[in-house]
Amino acid sequence: MFEAAQLVRRHVSDMPAYEPILPFEVLSQQLGLPSQAIVKLDANENPYGALPAVAEALAELRYTNIYPDPESRELRQALSAYHGVPAGNLLAGAGADELIDLIMRLLLEPGDAILNCPPTFGIYAFDAGVNGAKVVSIPRRADFSLDLDAIERAVRAHRPKLLFLATPNNPDGSLLPAGGLERFLALPVLVVLDEAYVEFSPAGSSHLHEVAARENLIVLRTFSKWAGLAGLRVGYGAFPSSLMPHLWKIKQPYNVSVAAARAAIVSLQHAAELEQIGRKIVAERERLFAALQAIPWLEPYPSQANFVLCRVTRRDAAAQKADLARAGILVRYFNKPGLDDHIRISVGRPEQTNVVLTQLAEME
Repeated sequence: MFEAAQLVRRHVSDMPAYEPILPFEVLSQQLGLPSQAIVKLDANENPYGALPAVAEALAELRYTNIYPDPESRELRQALSAYHGVPAGNLLAGAGADELIDLIMRLLLEPGDAILNCPPTFGIYAFDAGVNGAKVVSIPRRADFSLDLDAIERAVRAHRPKLLFLATPNNPDGSLLPAGGLERFLALPVLVVLDEAYVEFSPAGSSHLHEVAARENLIVLRTFSKWAGLAGLRVGYGAFPSSLMPHLWKIKQPYNVSVAAARAAIVSLQHAAELEQIGRKIVAERERLFAALQAIPWLEPYPSQANFVLCRVTRRDAAAQKADLARAGILVRYFNKPGLDDHIRISVGRPEQTNVVLTQLAEME
């Protein structure tokens, strides 16, 4: 008997599914708690949400019956003005996730390799699997720092086409070490920096402005974290000029909706407000980190992002995550090599931090 599943590509049939965070309404139902009673700190979302000006612009949005600009010209011009990067090197996407997939579809033949540095964002290895590529993994050290020498050796030995690096890294929040990027750019590999959280890092941490002068550097950014637009899915990347014509050929024609584009443009027009919110989140991150250090069964790692990763000692991390969930507090638990005894807490508003710290104190 014919089954459609027989036609599925073998490498896709054999690969595991990606496990995203459950929707808020589903979590509310599972916990039996109203949404307003839940402290959601499991997905690194901006606790302040989109700016009021964005909500106003979306309420007044016109021409939703008309397809969006396939080249996102107005958004790319706004990004160019804000970052000082040529618009011709910028591409917008339905979140940075779409651009990661686009890069792999453009460059990878089945059997090609990417280089990955776990623990890190799982979508790199997942998208490589979708594209039938091999994943060469160079694990991070116990403190989540990169093994620069091992990365150099792996590039020379395995000849991967792409090297993916999140900076700050998710889940620990560490930045690339000084001089690390220059070492990688000297290698025969296309370096993809994922700067999803860089707005919460010290000034000068971004490498977006370097792309136009490089031939083997891509930098990805998103409006999900900084601008609070995770639900609208809008991101962007800076690419070498030689790749842009090919990216235009293969991207979906109308990949950024009119609502997402308008929200992103208005966010850039009010960037000073977002920068102020970013400073509040950084200050709250430091308060959270200091308080977590005082909890005897947690070992928090310093972070330059909007979350704090903690190693759970003398207790079961999964059980602690479940206990917090029963109290209406959602944090991320990782069940993978190097992270099976860790939880990650997103930075919330001060009142949310207070709830978390109170609950953790009661669990001692």
